[in-house]
Amino acid sequence: MAKYAVLVDVGYLYAAAGEVLLGAKERKEYRVAADELIQFLQKHAMERHQGELLRVYWYDAARDRVPTVDQRVIAQLHYVKVRLGNLNARGQQKGVDAQIRSDLEALARHHAVSDTILIAGDEDMVPAVEAAQAYGVRVHLWGVEPPFGTNQAERLVWESDTVEIITADALRPFFTRAPIPVAVTPPPSPAQVFAGRTAKPAAPPQKQAGQPKLGPSRPRVEEVGEHVAQKWILTRGRDNIRDLLPGPLLPTVIDTELLIEAEKELGHSLRPYPEARVWLRDGFWARVYREFDLGVGVSSK
Repeated sequence: MAKYAVLVDVGYLYAAAGEVLLGAKERKEYRVAADELIQFLQKHAMERHQGELLRVYWYDAARDRVPTVDQRVIAQLHYVKVRLGNLNARGQQKGVDAQIRSDLEALARHHAVSDTILIAGDEDMVPAVEAAQAYGVRVHLWGVEPPFGTNQAERLVWESDTVEIITADALRPFFTRAPIPVAVTPPPSPAQVFAGRTAKPAAPPQKQAGQPKLGPSRPRVEEVGEHVAQKWILTRGRDNIRDLLPGPLLPTVIDTELLIEAEKELGHSLRPYPEARVWLRDGFWARVYREFDLGVGVSSK
């Protein structure tokens, strides 16, 4: 039976969709329901190509190639292979194009597929497309509807066997604007503290009762809570997560696991910030309630 593979340059896909749908310039400006987006791409390919899907190759980047929560969730999906390049300090992807070119050529050379669907826009893909075609593999280029003009290299379009543009309306359900982070007032600098200080030291300010310690913003913590819930739904199954309903109380063991997973994603401890732990649970339950079409609740402090 003929087989085909789907190769996705995530940087291109996200950037192009973010621009046309939300006018966004950076990935942090929007959220992506990546698991649902991949299911859409798989179905879209199945409707257009005969044969069996080999797998979806998902090319993305992460700092020091350490996967994020989203990328770990995607890696758990059936028939999906996550390939990570490096994300440098400027937010630029390094090594992603080389991985795409290597896989495209290897699949063709070993006759693993008869067709490949390539979602990309960079002209650097052209040599790999030509090499795959030389081995008898057809290359079908998919792109994202641009707001104007084109967002794919002209030569890449020329060299591909077929070209299809995915409409903005088709991608709209998977992209939403990220909430605006709550501004946190930074502590005063030493210069500000000692400015205008007289020879006689002033009495230190008294800490107000109930004043919270500075910590991560609520939208960021809730987002991480949602990511952990999404990961658990995919890896542990809906039935196991359903056992936690109706909530909003979590068993102690599960609550501790949630905290540990969140701290890994954030890169620091939430234990000094009791209010952040409440936000974390709220984000977790928000995702679980959406999964089972229930109203969003508020966790117990």
